[in-house]
Formats: sequence, C-alpha cells, structure tokens
Amino acid sequence: MANKLHINTSLIHSDYSAPEDFGALQTGVHHASTVTFHNVAAMRSRSWQDKSAYTYGLHGTPTSFTLEARLAEIEQGKYCLLAPSGLAAIAMVNLALLQSGDDVLLPDNVYNPNRELGDWLSKSFGVSARYYDPLIGAGIAGLIQDNTRLIWTEAPGSVTMEVPDIPAICAVAKAKGILVALDNTWAAGIAFSAFEHGVDIVMQALTKYQSGGSDVLMGAVITRDQALNSRLQDAHMRLGMGVGMDDVYLVLRSLSSLKLRFDAHDQSARKIAAWLQTRPEISKVLHPALAGSPGHELWQRDFSGAAGLFSVLFDPRYTEAQTDRFVDTLKLFKIGFSWGGAHSLCVPYRIKHMRKNWPHEGILVRFNIGLEDADDLIADIARAFAAMAG
Repeated sequence: MANKLHINTSLIHSDYSAPEDFGALQTGVHHASTVTFHNVAAMRSRSWQDKSAYTYGLHGTPTSFTLEARLAEIEQGKYCLLAPSGLAAIAMVNLALLQSGDDVLLPDNVYNPNRELGDWLSKSFGVSARYYDPLIGAGIAGLIQDNTRLIWTEAPGSVTMEVPDIPAICAVAKAKGILVALDNTWAAGIAFSAFEHGVDIVMQALTKYQSGGSDVLMGAVITRDQALNSRLQDAHMRLGMGVGMDDVYLVLRSLSSLKLRFDAHDQSARKIAAWLQTRPEISKVLHPALAGSPGHELWQRDFSGAAGLFSVLFDPRYTEAQTDRFVDTLKLFKIGFSWGGAHSLCVPYRIKHMRKNWPHEGILVRFNIGLEDADDLIADIARAFAAMAG
C-alpha cells in the first residue's frame, strides 16, 4: 500500500497473499459468512442457486461444495444439499414439496422424529400424513389419493428393521406422478443403490457412518433431477440451513475409510446377531441379512451389504424391569441414541407406543455394533443375560 496505515487498519488489511500452488491430501477448511467479489459486475452476475461460484457463506464454501459433490458421487446422484442434521434434511424435503391440502404417506416404522413431524404437519399446516405397512409393496396403490404428493420410505426401518420393496413402491408412485423419498442412512449410500431402484430423493443422516465419530450432526439430501433440486434449494435457502465448515471437514476426513468401517460393522453385527438367534432369552432377531427377518428376501435381492444396526425381541416371559437390568448391566455397550460410531450402543424401546400396528410380544432392544472385537461384545451380552435372569 502506498501510504502507511494506522495499526488498527493494517491489522485488518494486508497486501500479503499466500502462494496458490499448495497440494495436500485433505480438503482445506474455508470459513466465511461474507464472500468478497472482485468488482460490482462480478457480484451482480452471481446467483446463490449456481454453484459454479460463491455468493455468501450460508450457501457454501469450497469445503461444503466438495462434500456435497462427493456425497452425490457416492449415491450416484447429481445434486446434494447439506443440512444441520438428518431431521433438518427430512423437514427440508417436506417443506419444499408439500403445502396445505396435500397428502404424504409414511411407513409405520418411520424414524420417530419424522413421524412427529408428519403429525405436526397434519395438526398445524393442513397436510394429511398417513401411515402404511412398511411391507405393503405394490399394495400402496390402494392408499394413494388425488392429493398424495410424496411417499417416504426407509430401508430398513430404523428400529424394527423391515426391508420394504422399494422398486415396487417406486413403480406405483412413478405411474401416478408421485415423488418417493428414501431415508438411506442405514446403507450409507454404499449398500443400496437408491436411484437405480427408482427413488427420486435420498436423505441421509451424515451423523452416522459418514461421520463415524459420534461427534457431528449433519444431514444431506441428494437428487438427480435439476428441477427437483431447485425446489429443494429454495426451501434450503428460505429455512437458512447452514452447516459449520469444521463439521464438514470432519465428515470429509472420514469418507476415505467409510467402506472399510461399514464392512467391519457389518461383519461383527452379523456374527453377534447369529449368536443371539441361538439364545433362549431372544425370541426373534430383526437383522435384514438373517433369514426370518421381515423383508429378508428383499434385502437379498436389492442390497450389497448390511449395517451394524439391528434389533432383538426378548422372550415375552421377561419383564421390562428385567430387560432394563440387562441393558444397565452391559459394560461395553453404552446407552445412547444414534449409531455408526466406533462405540457400541444399546437402547430399549417401548415399541407399542411407537407403532400403530405392532403384532409381536416381548421387549424390543436395538443394538449398534461398533468397532470393538465381536467376541468381547458377545461375552458382555452373555454376562448381562446372566444378570437379567438373576
């Protein structure tokens, strides 16, 4: 600068720019609320909808654009939007595509906050939310009304683990001009090809496997259709759904090990689930990769792997107090919601309070199998069975 500046100005303005030719294995973390422009013409020429340039931190930086692009690649989609949580991503889809007088169909095993959101839409926003048997398949045609605009699916359900016939539901929806959204969090975008099976919108909670550290809240919505993405972008902007770049970086850093971690969770979970099938304390193991689990044949047909999340039903002779004692006795399994991290988790559910038509007896307990040794986890469960019986 030609003239010497006062210290308080020179601390803010500097002539120095770091060399641009810097190569590293990790994506840089770009923090910004304000984005600067070279001139007024450049400012006026840009649009927040166009991700070939930058306009404001809320609409993205190179860090978030990179994560969006990589998630779209993993899901074999074209467009991706990040949200502060998986639930925020679900809300964005609903608010982008539904208005007063519309109807949305949700599976009866839907992620419970999505059920509560559906009930809220019905109560306060004039959108009817109805629930269907998750194994209904093509029979969903009988539930579609003239005002049905959206069908939510989960593959599998996050607590009761039924695997739906996604292609059959999508075929019916496509014939009626209805959009299908899938919560694909369990498969992490790598064990189920949602778009190849007919889905229009994929939602994922990046909080789970993509993060892998139990320390990030984030969601994503992925699509292939540009017009549909534009509708979602409008809702994303109007709701002000920004994400922190440090959290974005944590997810980016974890993506390189996603498949290795997912396979490790899968291998241990199948071993533990198969062992639980042999235990007299358990009446049913709800793991899509095991025969007898609801929708197992559909999992065999459509999936290339399984996650570390599954549930069990205790024999009806055990009371809630006894199964609570079982959970409390576990040492390697922590009591906590979410999944996909290195630590194993265990949660008992009062499932009849969550499902409208639940036909089974016995307490349901959900396991998230982490990255500990499977034999150590089995020994921990065996000790807790003994304490429960005592």
